[in-house]
Amino acid sequence: MILILGGTTEGRAAVRVADEAAATYYYSTKGTLQSIECAHGIRLTGAMNAEEMECFCRDHAIKLLIDAAHPFAQALHQTIEQVSKCLQIPVIRYERRYPPRDEDLIWCDSYADAILQMENKGIQRLLALSGVNTLAPLRPYWRSHTTWFRILEREESLSLAEKQGFPQERLVFYREGEDELKLLEQLQPDAILTKESGFSGYFTDKVNAARQFGIPVFVVKRPALPETFYRVYGEDGLRKQIERLLPEFFPLKSGYTTGACATAAAKAALIALLSGETQTESQITLPSGEMIILPVSGTSWEDDSATCVVIKESGDDPDVTNHSQIRVTVSLSPNTFGFAMGMARSCHIGDTTLPWGWQNFATYVAKTRHRQKQEDNDTERVIFLAGEGVGTVTLPGLGLEVGGPAINATPRKMIRQELIPLLPSPDSIAIVTVSVPGGEELAKRTFNPKLGIVGGISIIGTSGIVRPFSSDAFIASIRKEASVARAIGCETLVINSGAKSERHLRSLYVSLPPQSFVHYGNFIGETLKIAADLGFKQVILGIMIGKAVKLAEGFLDTHSKKVVMNKGFLQDLAKEAKCEKATVDGINRITLARELWELLTEKEQNRFFPLLLQKCKSYCAPILPGGELTLLLISEEGKVLFQF
Repeated sequence: MILILGGTTEGRAAVRVADEAAATYYYSTKGTLQSIECAHGIRLTGAMNAEEMECFCRDHAIKLLIDAAHPFAQALHQTIEQVSKCLQIPVIRYERRYPPRDEDLIWCDSYADAILQMENKGIQRLLALSGVNTLAPLRPYWRSHTTWFRILEREESLSLAEKQGFPQERLVFYREGEDELKLLEQLQPDAILTKESGFSGYFTDKVNAARQFGIPVFVVKRPALPETFYRVYGEDGLRKQIERLLPEFFPLKSGYTTGACATAAAKAALIALLSGETQTESQITLPSGEMIILPVSGTSWEDDSATCVVIKESGDDPDVTNHSQIRVTVSLSPNTFGFAMGMARSCHIGDTTLPWGWQNFATYVAKTRHRQKQEDNDTERVIFLAGEGVGTVTLPGLGLEVGGPAINATPRKMIRQELIPLLPSPDSIAIVTVSVPGGEELAKRTFNPKLGIVGGISIIGTSGIVRPFSSDAFIASIRKEASVARAIGCETLVINSGAKSERHLRSLYVSLPPQSFVHYGNFIGETLKIAADLGFKQVILGIMIGKAVKLAEGFLDTHSKKVVMNKGFLQDLAKEAKCEKATVDGINRITLARELWELLTEKEQNRFFPLLLQKCKSYCAPILPGGELTLLLISEEGKVLFQF
């Protein structure tokens, strides 16, 4: 059993994660006013001291505590730590994300320190954006200086202000969406005071407004948290940590992509190279902005390079790379081209023989540098090479250069973002060699040979997270998530294949709650059946071209192990859409469905893709007889190009 504590943004996110398991848990908040939407949580209200929390945990067999409270809830953090030590219960801290501490701000160790610094700087008119609970510690200041406090307009806050004797005419009420600049113009304060509350506490909004107004910002630093807490920074990290500490809670385990593992190994290897220290873990940022920490299983050095290993965890997804070693070697060179020439002449990287001669390799490096410089000045600072077990691209259409390593765009971007800030000088260039021992044999069990990738697997992933798409348990999890949405009153369900397409759809339907968005993975048919069973009035199905060409042929499960792109079907569809003969013939030469975007002319697209969606809908609509179904065809860039 799990006990979640804290009525914050992070607390609500923790509830969403826990609800995915469809298992009972407890969610405790100090007050009753927080809006909580959950399907399987038992709500508790009222503060608990250490003795009360200890008794509750014993009586309800609590095996895991999740601290999602406000960073300044020191008493609660201390209580949780005390109960954790007494009962030997692990604690996960759902931490906020904080911007770096800007030297332009005036940092205060405590409220007493803030008072001292404000008085020393002669601040006479203060706008306090630190919350109603800071009235007491700031009392010595506001009793002798003109001070406004912005608080929530609710009885609890007003009562506390009255109890402290704070002048009611100096209270300013928070209005959602209110322009901070207007408030500053109205009050004309000499400074503002706020807490280091992180991005979710609108910290940067307050700071930016003060800067535009030209006044100083005093910031009370967040208190330190107990070192024994396991820190996570988002929903994916929270779920993974729950899976590790309480394995029985989720029926289905998540994992990390090869791209995320390669990023973690690359960052660890560069740090090892620069520091000479063995690495045991690596913190990276996912494309979603969430920070995660992956364990590093090995560190080694050779000549002027360092190598780190991360073991791939696929969770319950039947991925061929599960438990494989993702090995990344990093070396530095101020003259990458010359360095690459030397490596290419030997035709070896470590123990791996390169599949080309040095002349071809030199051409590849030169072309890569030229192409990367056109894309982004920073990209030339990281050169990617395929080591043992990582494939080489031999056919066009994958979005990767022929002759280059099969390391997809998102992993490359993730690795660059982690490595470039760590490079020791503007002239430093990192040479990143990714290896997967045994990868060449593993690749035979994938579609890589058909895609023209030889010699090994691909380093892939668009979100960094693996959600298992091929088991009964995943279908059960779809039902659980959809049930949560229905239980909180959602009438519209937006179904999508994964994190990438969900980000695009959320930007289109901003008024819908997060629970309305559910991943179908490959199980489109099963998801529609679930939506029909639960009585959703509207279903919006977002789909990208790769799955759409399979669905249009009637395959309601689009997993690549069960169905591949049928070029003959697409050629027939193109003929029906009155495409030119050259286009029809060209379909036979494509490798991936997304090449259709470039192959078809604009006029042909306007006939072909609506017809494709029409055929998709002909198979989907009968499964949802009582609801309205809308299909959106989404491009790789996230634009909805066609709707049916």
